[in-house]
Amino acid sequence: MATILCYGDSNTHGDIPLVRLESSDRLPYGKRWPDVMAAMLGPEHQVIAEGLGGRTTVHDDPIEGGRRSGIDILPAILMSHKPLDLLLVMLGTNDLKPIFAVTASGIARSLERLVCEARHHLPGLDVGIIAPAPVAPAGCMRDIFMDAEKRQDCLEAELQAVAQRQDCGFLNAGDHVSVSPVDGVHWDKAGHRDFGRAAAQFVQARIVRTR
Repeated sequence: MATILCYGDSNTHGDIPLVRLESSDRLPYGKRWPDVMAAMLGPEHQVIAEGLGGRTTVHDDPIEGGRRSGIDILPAILMSHKPLDLLLVMLGTNDLKPIFAVTASGIARSLERLVCEARHHLPGLDVGIIAPAPVAPAGCMRDIFMDAEKRQDCLEAELQAVAQRQDCGFLNAGDHVSVSPVDGVHWDKAGHRDFGRAAAQFVQARIVRTR
């Protein structure tokens, strides 16, 4: 049995596109992309979903609070679920918020630090880096992600370069899913289904490669 940990933000958590900021609705179990992936992989694989809305790579969020820095809580999560065969990381979307004032290059460097931190605690851990689907902020998320389109320019290429340097797998979510026009950040049910299927194929190939 292979154990896969999916470490991400609200799109890994399964939050539905927001009509208003106070909403906290989530897709039902089985419809979120880690669940779709698990169903396709079958019972011989264990998929663990660790998603949190607002999670960043390395930044504390002074507005959201709640330990949103991905690197801070990662060691505890890794130790809770070890041994692991594969860590899938899809972070960077929330780093695009103007309050963090970072570039695509800065996001990639932050994610590379996170990969190194994971391997410090679990030496030899195989990691798959997932470039988030590009955002197009709309509705209640427009101001929160103001000008994010400019900051995400070249993010896919920057993350792919990190994957090459660190010998990680690489998957571009934007090749398989688009953000919902409702808020321009989150995915709808069809998007989770499509990406879950693509992620399953990626994981199957990665596990075969490393065994």
